[in-house]
Amino acid sequence: MQTKLIKIDADDPNKEDMREAAEIIRSGGLVAFPTETVYGLGANALDPEASKRIYAAKGRPSDNPLIVHICRFEELLSIAKEVPPQAEKLADAFWPGPLTMILPKADIVPRETTGGLDSVAVAIRMPNHPVALALIDESGCMIAAPSANTSGKPSPTEAGHVALDLDGKIPMILDGGPVGIGIESTIIDLTEKVPMILRPGYITKEMLEEVLGEE
Repeated sequence: MQTKLIKIDADDPNKEDMREAAEIIRSGGLVAFPTETVYGLGANALDPEASKRIYAAKGRPSDNPLIVHICRFEELLSIAKEVPPQAEKLADAFWPGPLTMILPKADIVPRETTGGLDSVAVAIRMPNHPVALALIDESGCMIAAPSANTSGKPSPTEAGHVALDLDGKIPMILDGGPVGIGIESTIIDLTEKVPMILRPGYITKEMLEEVLGEE
């Protein structure tokens, strides 16, 4: 497979290039793209075979859940079975941005995206990057996207890092320049009564507690 590297103006993503990338996503293929945290390796989150391709390209264990990226809050309502008030507060405060929320999943989310087995939860975030948001919007798909690297290697902050690692394994890389944060999103589990941080990240415990008014 030949990997196509496309330069994208992050301030004004080219519509034609985005259409080509979006068609790859719709057809079940993989596209690497920038977010504000790291570069992600994206596929249609509701396509089981597409999710399998992410695991294969990364050499990632298939029981490791993928984060579903959305571009508008309404999409959250279609893939989460329940949206507690805490989730709405956090979305108002930090979305779009580097916060991932774990919520009870709706039946339309395949097991391949949520790590197999009988997972009843889904990880969701809304990235704060114009290229990521444009790709989600143009494709019409919610996009599952872990970091765009083979498992065990550092998360990529530039398109060149992705190319060195995944060239020949994926159809396209969207080069939107270096990312701004360089560390993954904070993950908070909202499936239990007391919220729990599963992965520390850019959004701190103190920031979350201030918004939620609880530990």
